[in-house]
Amino acid sequence: MAYLQLFWSFFQIGLFSIGGGYAAMPLIQNQVVDIHHWLTLTEFTDLITIAEMTPGPIAINSSTFVGIQIAGVAGAIVATIGCILPSCVIVSLLAFLYYKYKEIAVIQGVLSGLRPVVIALIASAGLSILVLSFWGQQGFSWNISTIDFVSVGLFSAALFVIRKFKPNPIFVMLGTGLLGGIIYLIT
Repeated sequence: MAYLQLFWSFFQIGLFSIGGGYAAMPLIQNQVVDIHHWLTLTEFTDLITIAEMTPGPIAINSSTFVGIQIAGVAGAIVATIGCILPSCVIVSLLAFLYYKYKEIAVIQGVLSGLRPVVIALIASAGLSILVLSFWGQQGFSWNISTIDFVSVGLFSAALFVIRKFKPNPIFVMLGTGLLGGIIYLIT
């Protein structure tokens, strides 16, 4: 039963995650945290961090990680296949159709209409992680004493470095991870 749930959950994620891995994050959160309770929100945030740091797409890395957590290696295989199967079928079909009908204005209109939705999905996932990082499990609060100022400082520093100097994001992640580890050990 766990294999079927893993397959179906990640099949849905693969089917509806238009826009790539970042757009899939709210869908993954909904399936693994809200519906099935396989992970807590904190574990989900850790999952996204690990999935971002490892090679490969976030959705596939997430499906593999959750599959291992729930049903071992076989669960990882089932969840990963569930995640990639819809994409393989849809991309093959869309590539055929796009190549055949790319000059039709309706096709261009549909693609243009999907762009804002993808941006909204990415922003939603980013805001969820930002709120969890700054305020913890209790969520957003106007009470200033509930803010994790170390997280705010690390976020601000990372954002500044990325925007100003445009380094490789891996180095920024490693640097903020190391700096955060040191700060949280000291405090």
